[in-house]
Amino acid sequence: MAYRRVLLSHLSRSRHSCSSSLSPHHVSAPSIALGLFQSRLFSSPTDLGSGLDLGQEMIGATAASHDLLTRHVISLLDSYHDLTGLPWWVVIATSTVAFRTALLPILILQRKQTKAISHFLPKLPPFWPPKGSGRSVVEQLMLFRTQRKALGCPSFFWIPAYFSIQISCFFLWITSIRRMSLDHHPGFDTGGALWFQNLTEIPNGLYGPLFPFLIAGLHYTNTQTAFSASSVHKVDKFVQLAKTYKIFLNFLTFALYFLAFQMPQGSLLYWSTNLSFSIAQQSIIKHPVVSAKLGLQGDDTVQKEAGNPILTNIEEAKLTDPSSKGRMISGHDLTPKELVALSAKYLSGGQKENSIPLLRLALEKDPEYLQAMVILGQALYQKEQFAEAAKYLERAASKLIDVCPTEVEEVDLLIVASQWAGVSNIRQGKTSEGITHLERVANMEEPDDPKSKAHYLDALVLYSSAIFNEGRREEAAKYLRRVVAYDPSFQELLKECEEEDDSIPSADSTSTSNSTHKPS
Repeated sequence: MAYRRVLLSHLSRSRHSCSSSLSPHHVSAPSIALGLFQSRLFSSPTDLGSGLDLGQEMIGATAASHDLLTRHVISLLDSYHDLTGLPWWVVIATSTVAFRTALLPILILQRKQTKAISHFLPKLPPFWPPKGSGRSVVEQLMLFRTQRKALGCPSFFWIPAYFSIQISCFFLWITSIRRMSLDHHPGFDTGGALWFQNLTEIPNGLYGPLFPFLIAGLHYTNTQTAFSASSVHKVDKFVQLAKTYKIFLNFLTFALYFLAFQMPQGSLLYWSTNLSFSIAQQSIIKHPVVSAKLGLQGDDTVQKEAGNPILTNIEEAKLTDPSSKGRMISGHDLTPKELVALSAKYLSGGQKENSIPLLRLALEKDPEYLQAMVILGQALYQKEQFAEAAKYLERAASKLIDVCPTEVEEVDLLIVASQWAGVSNIRQGKTSEGITHLERVANMEEPDDPKSKAHYLDALVLYSSAIFNEGRREEAAKYLRRVVAYDPSFQELLKECEEEDDSIPSADSTSTSNSTHKPS
C-alpha cells in the first residue's frame, strides 16, 4: 500500500506538471522579450543579430541552470514527503532545520578562521598606503599580502564565506518552495496548519499580518543576536562599517514586513523557520560552554585589553595540577610559574589586589624570575605605585641587557620592561631617565615577531611623545612615521607633530589613549 501511495503521488504530480505547462502563468519574461525582438516592429539590424543571439543564449543558459537546481530541490522535498507521509508544513520546517544543521561545520570553520584573522589584523599594515609612506596602492597591497602570509594569517575570503553559501542556499530553497506554491503543488492547498492552512495563498484575512510580523520580528532579533555573538573581535578599522551595516539591516525590517504580504505562505513558513534556526544557532554557539567545546572561545578579557602586555607575556593561565579542581590550594604549594599563571587570572578579572601578593611570592621563590618582575611592575603601575613599579621594571631590564637577549621571548620581555620603566619614571617627573629607557627600544632593530613588533611600535609612540615635549620635533616625527606605516590611527598625532602643534598629548596620556596596549 505504501508503494502504491508513492506511485499515485508521482502520477498526480506528473499530470499536474503537464497541465500547468500550458497555463499562461508559465510564460516567462525572457520568452515575451524574445517574441518582441522577433517581431517586425522591433527588428534589429543584421550586424547586431549575433550579439542578441549570444545574449539570449546566456540568459537561457542561466535560467536553465537555475531551473535545474530548483527541480532538484523540489524532487528532494517530494521524496522526503513521500517517504514520511508527513504534512507539507512539517516537511518544510524539518527539512529547513536539517539543511541548516548540515551547514554547521562550515560555520564553525569560518568562525575559527575569522577569529584568527581578528587576532592578526592589528599587526598587519593598512590596506591603503599611509600619507608620507611613498608607496603606491599596488606596493601597499603587496606589502599587506606579504605580511599576512608571513604571520600565517588566513585569507580574508573566509570572512564572507559562510554568508555567501548560506544566502545562496536560502534563495534557492525559498524560490523552490515559492514555485511549488504558485504551481499549486499536490497537497500544498491543504498542507498547512493553524492560520496558514493553504500554503499556496498569500497572507490575507484577519490573521494575514501574522506571518509578516513574525518575519520582521525574527529578522530584527536575528540581527541583534548576530552582531552581539560575532566571533570576530571588534577592530577599530571596521567598527564604523559594522555600525552602518547593522543600521541598514534594522531598516530592512520594515521592507521585509511589506514584502512578506506578496509571498505565498509556503515560502513564509520556510523563511520563519530559517530565521528561528539562525537565532537559536547564534544563541547556542555564544554560550561559553558550547563555544569552548567547539574551540571558538578566545581569551575575551585579553582581547578587550587589545593585547595588554601584562597578559600577553603570560602563557596559558591554567594550573598544571589537574587534581586541583574544586579544591583550595595554598600559594606556597605552587611553583613560580603556576603563581604567575594564577595571578594572570586575577589580573584578567581586574583583581590587582589579589594578583600582586602572588607575584611577590613567585619572586620570593625565584628572585631571578624576570617575567614575574615585569608583570609585578606593570601591576604596581596600574595601582599608581610608580616608584616601586620602576624598581622592578628597571631591575628586569638591567638583567636582560646583561645577557644580550637573542631569543624572541627575551627580546619581547626587554621591550616591555623598558617601555613600562620609561613610563613609570616619566610619571614620577624623572623625564630624562624615562626617555633613556624608551630610547633603548627605539635603537633596537624592528623585531619580526608580531607580538614583539606590536610592543616595539607602542614604545616608539611613547618615545616620540616624550622627546617632542623636550623640543625634539623632527626626531619625534621620524619615529611616528614608522608607526603610522603600520597603524594609521596615529596619523593625527603625526600631523600635530609636523605642524609644530604644542597640543600633542603627553607620554602617559598617549600610552593610555592611543597605544594599542592600554593598561586596564
